[in-house]
Amino acid sequence: MRWFPHVTVATIVERDGHFLMVEEDKGSGSVFNQPAGHLENGESLLDAARRETLEETGWDVAIDGLIGFYQWRNPGKDETYLRACFHATPLSHDPARPLDTGIIAAHWLTRDTLGSAQIRPRSPLVLACIDDYLAGQRYPLALLHQLV
Repeated sequence: MRWFPHVTVATIVERDGHFLMVEEDKGSGSVFNQPAGHLENGESLLDAARRETLEETGWDVAIDGLIGFYQWRNPGKDETYLRACFHATPLSHDPARPLDTGIIAAHWLTRDTLGSAQIRPRSPLVLACIDDYLAGQRYPLALLHQLV
């Protein structure tokens, strides 16, 4: 049997101490995540990060750098995820753009708010990526090579 991890991207977009977050309906209540999603066949990681951010928030962004790669095994589904997390600068917003199915809203939230009991992160990756960003973890985009 062949096994493949779920390759995903996420984007940390920070403005004035607030992070662009997505509130999603997961059936058992809402959860919060960075703009994030799966890499599509033939797509670069950078293109996927820009696309997911636009589709889930209506924000066009410029990808500035890599925060890191994160591996997480979801014990509830016995699935492994490999996430490339980027940081980006917000460029423009289209408030009339329809958001992806399942997205309730996009919010700008502080780290303190995200760590509060009222907020349920989608996975442990959410706060790990933000905390690494706040700690100054940055890598140049030159680390990525697309050989397609």
